[in-house]
Amino acid sequence: MNRLAFFITLLCFSVNLQSQQKIVADLKVQGNKKLKSSFVKKVSKIKPGIPLDSLLIEEDIKLLKRLPSISHAYYQIFPAEEPNQYNVFYNIEENFTIIPSANVYTTNDDEFAYRLGLYEFNLFGQNMTFGGFYQKDIYSSYAINFRAPFLFSRQLGLALNHQNLTTQEPVFFDNTTADYKYNNTSYEILGLYQLNFNNRFELGINYFTERYDYKAGATNPDVPQNFEVKKLLYKLIYEYNNINYDYQYLSGFRSVLNFQYVTTRNDILPKFLIGWNDFSYFHRVGGKGNWASRLRLGLSSNDDSPFAPFSVDNNLNVRGVGNTIDRGTGVIVLNTEYRHTLYEKGWFSLQGNAFVDAGSWRNPGGDFGDFSDSQNVRIYPGLGLRFIHKKIFNAIFRIDYGYGVTEEATNGFVFGIGQYF
Repeated sequence: MNRLAFFITLLCFSVNLQSQQKIVADLKVQGNKKLKSSFVKKVSKIKPGIPLDSLLIEEDIKLLKRLPSISHAYYQIFPAEEPNQYNVFYNIEENFTIIPSANVYTTNDDEFAYRLGLYEFNLFGQNMTFGGFYQKDIYSSYAINFRAPFLFSRQLGLALNHQNLTTQEPVFFDNTTADYKYNNTSYEILGLYQLNFNNRFELGINYFTERYDYKAGATNPDVPQNFEVKKLLYKLIYEYNNINYDYQYLSGFRSVLNFQYVTTRNDILPKFLIGWNDFSYFHRVGGKGNWASRLRLGLSSNDDSPFAPFSVDNNLNVRGVGNTIDRGTGVIVLNTEYRHTLYEKGWFSLQGNAFVDAGSWRNPGGDFGDFSDSQNVRIYPGLGLRFIHKKIFNAIFRIDYGYGVTEEATNGFVFGIGQYF
């Protein structure tokens, strides 16, 4: 009898506890216009019938605020008609998501190049990205991109990319330089998988053709002047993201690993491995300040080739340095800057920033001592401004001026849409 009484008491306690548990009656989405409510419900972990969990709700809100279509999101909880049941409301402030993009740069060597694009970041109200760009950097180039990270489910998506990129590239050998017309025509497909809130993967393949045509400068019998090679690239990207967004302010840590294996049957450009990791850290300083830093560490197969994969470039890693002024098989770059809001009212914000970009490269066929060689080190401090529209995704017009303080340094302006990193 004692055991039976104990069992009945335990059963009654369990039923009573369950009857007191708070349950989600419904998830309702408010404030959205273009963004589909069905999409918000698909990517949210809160579902009708599950226990009310504030941690899951907070995770949903963080995810929503990361999406290009949303400038801000918050939640409310109200009792439903049934006892111990509650309606959860996700309130959405949408971004305008048909966005032009622009990047322009110049240096004191009178270099001038630009890239203009147009992207829709909320295609069909499903947070799909579609668009492309046109680039003029002596030669004309273009690209078309499609990305749907939630195409199949909250975790599984797809990306398709095509580009036809043509530039004038310096090639370094025998302490001399030659200019080549370089073309890269590529087709890429990637599977996108989000393991959980902080971790995601991309895995795919890229088929591309590279062509080099000699234009001017030094020559060497061992360095071909004209050649074409077809390649196959296998790509893996892993991202850990724990960034919190509050309009233009960011806080937290992010790490992005990009690993590639490139195969070819051409001995001029042999198969190689390449990988790099970007570590980014953001910290709020008071009510108006934001400290932002990015460290890139990268290595590739150390072939003694004038066509090394890592480049020193104005628009990629060191502001003010110029257009592809050097190449290497290893890279260490640190970008750090302090951003401060100078003026803010309604939808508009003006930020000023002071930065230091510093980097070093390993020479093709060299060793790790190259990173400390003064000829390979570039240090560029500078100042910039950010004009920010808080209701349009990535609507940040930036202008930076970098001034080199190391050997044979240049200086110049870099313009663009979006933060530099």
